[in-house]
Amino acid sequence: MTESNKISRRTALGLGLATAASGTFLAGPAAAATGGGHHGHGHGHGGAKPKITAAFTPDTTTVLRNPLDGWALYANTSFPSDYWTQYDAVPIEGSTETAKVTDYASVYYMRVAWSLLEPSEGVYAWQSDTPIKLAIDEARARGLRLAFRIVVDSRDKSYNFTPDYVRDSGAQGYETQTGSTTVWSPYPDDPVFQEKFAAFIQGFAAEFGDPAVTDFIDGYGLGKWGEGHSVEYLDASNREPVLRWIVDLYSTAFPSVALAINYHRLIGTGMDWGDPDPDSERLLDIAFDRGYVLRHDAFGMTTYYSDWEKAIAAKWRYKRPIIMEGGWVTGSMNYSVDPRGYQTVADVRKGEFDDSAEAHVNMMDFRVGECLTWFADAYPLVQQFDGGGGYRLYPTQVVAPSTVSAAGTADFTHTWDNLGWGYLPNNIPAWNQRYKVAIALLASDGAAAKVFVDANSDPSTWLNGSPTSYTFKSTTLGVVKGSYRWGVAIVDTTKGSAPGIELAAQGTTTNGWLVVGDVQVV
Repeated sequence: MTESNKISRRTALGLGLATAASGTFLAGPAAAATGGGHHGHGHGHGGAKPKITAAFTPDTTTVLRNPLDGWALYANTSFPSDYWTQYDAVPIEGSTETAKVTDYASVYYMRVAWSLLEPSEGVYAWQSDTPIKLAIDEARARGLRLAFRIVVDSRDKSYNFTPDYVRDSGAQGYETQTGSTTVWSPYPDDPVFQEKFAAFIQGFAAEFGDPAVTDFIDGYGLGKWGEGHSVEYLDASNREPVLRWIVDLYSTAFPSVALAINYHRLIGTGMDWGDPDPDSERLLDIAFDRGYVLRHDAFGMTTYYSDWEKAIAAKWRYKRPIIMEGGWVTGSMNYSVDPRGYQTVADVRKGEFDDSAEAHVNMMDFRVGECLTWFADAYPLVQQFDGGGGYRLYPTQVVAPSTVSAAGTADFTHTWDNLGWGYLPNNIPAWNQRYKVAIALLASDGAAAKVFVDANSDPSTWLNGSPTSYTFKSTTLGVVKGSYRWGVAIVDTTKGSAPGIELAAQGTTTNGWLVVGDVQVV
C-alpha cells in the first residue's frame, strides 16, 4: 500500500525532513567523501525494526541532462565546418575561463527542410554520410538527444524546402520569390502532398521514434518558417481538417516521443500577425488534448508574446510542459523598438528569461547567432536557469530499514522536492507515467540486486515549494543474505526500471542510484 501527501516547507522543517533535527542527518558533500550518505540509525520503541533516515542536500549547480528539460542547442543547417569548434571554448562574461556549450545543453535541435532529409523519394539523408548524418552523429557522441522541426514551406528560403519529386508527382502548390530565386511550396490540403509527406514521416519515425534518441518533434511545421502562421491552402476552409490530419499523422507515427506545436494566435491561418483568431485556442486544444506540448517562438518580444500567449501558457501550466524560443535576432533586428525598451543584447536576454520564468518553461534556447551572447552578455541567467529552471528533482529524505529478512518485505518513506519552476511531464501521453520512484538493494559492485518500484509515485505532481511524501511496502526481497546498500532513483519503467532521471542531490551515486545507507539482509 502506498500513501502520498503534500507537505509545506514549514511542515517539512518542523518534522525534521529538511534539517538535521530529531536524529536525521543531511547527506551532502561529506557523504561523497565517505562513500555513503549521512544517516541516522533509529532503534525505535516497542520492537520496531531499526531504520536508516537519510536526508539529502540539494545540488543547485550541476547541469543536469534530463528529457524535455534544459537548453536546446540549435543546428545550423548550412552545416559550416567550424560549427562545433566555435562552441567548444566560448568566453564567459566577467571571467577568464571559457565554456563548452554542449556541456550545458541537453538537446540538439534541427529546424530542417524536408528536402534535405529526403532529397529523392525513399532516399534518406541519415542513411549515408551526408552533412545531416554527420551532424547528428556528432551531437549524439556529445551526449545530446535530438529534436526536429521539419519545414515544408519554401517562402523566404533560397531553395525548395519540399522535395521536387512531390511537385513532379502532381502535388499542387505555388511559387514565390526569395530575392532573385523562385521557390515552390505545396498546399498542405493537397492530397498528393499529404500522401507523400505521410510516407516520409513513417520512414522518419522508423529512424527517430525512440525517446532515448529523440527528445521532441515539432508536430505541425506548416506555414512560414514552420511556425504555424501564414498557411496557404487550396481551400481556406480546410484549416481545421489539415490541423487534425497532421496532428493524427505525427501522433500515430511517434507514440512515445513528445510532440510540440507553436501556440500561435493565428495558428493555421493565412495571416502572419494580428488580433488572436477566435478559433485558434480551440484548434490548439485539439493538439494539446492529444498530448502535444507547448512551444512558442517569440519569447522576449513584448508585442508578439503578449497577454493572449501568456494566458495559453497559464491555462496549460503543469498539464503540458513549455519549450521557449526567443524572438529577437539581435544581430539584424532593431530590438530597441520593443516596448520594454531594450538597449543592449543583455536586455534582450533578460526579457527572454523573464518571460520564461513567468511561463515556467522547461526548455530554453541556444539559437544560432544568439547562443554565444548568453555566455558573453548574460551568463548569470544561464546559471540561474540551470539551478532553478525546468525541473530539478531530489529526495529530501528517505527512510528505510537497516536490517531486513530475505524472506520478508521492507517499508519505505520517501519525500521529494523540485528546485525548478517547471515540472517533469510524466503525465503526457507519450510518456504515460513511465517515470517512477524506485528503491534498490545495491550489491557490493554497485549493481542493483533487486529493484522495488513505488507504482503510486508521480513526479509530474512535484512542484517547487511543495514537497511530496510517500510510504510503500516492497514485495518479498528474495535475495541472498548479506550486506547491501539501499539506493534511490527515479527510474524509467520502460527500460527495465533503470535510473532515468538525473537527480539534483548531493551524495554518493552508483550506476545512477543515489546511496541511502547500509542494510543487512538476514
